[in-house]
Amino acid sequence: MVTTDIAQLSRECNAWRETLRSYRDEFGQLKHHLQDLAGHQTNKDVLLEIEHLDNQFHIQLINIHDLKQAIKLHHRRLSNEMADSTGQNLADDTTSDHEKLFNDYQQLESTLTEVKEEFSHFANHIA
Repeated sequence: MVTTDIAQLSRECNAWRETLRSYRDEFGQLKHHLQDLAGHQTNKDVLLEIEHLDNQFHIQLINIHDLKQAIKLHHRRLSNEMADSTGQNLADDTTSDHEKLFNDYQQLESTLTEVKEEFSHFANHIA
């Protein structure tokens, strides 16, 4: 049934957005922690790494926001299709958009994991 398909996709969108909100909060905390670490550093190489990580946090927070907004727009489209549903299948472009967003979501999760590991490694070595 189309409604079930749309409802499932809608639940996935909600789960992705919730996870992205958690990442946003986590990266905000990591950025704050980095600022705390930076306060008493004078080594040029350490300061360059701090700047690099700060830039990465900033970029990833933008990426999180942008993907969250794209998912929100897609979710609205799903809701409209659910409201307009007359027993027809989902539009092919809606399904392909959903798959693309899922790929983007997975790629961003991978990138976020790499940045967190990079920060953890850095924080453990200067602490």
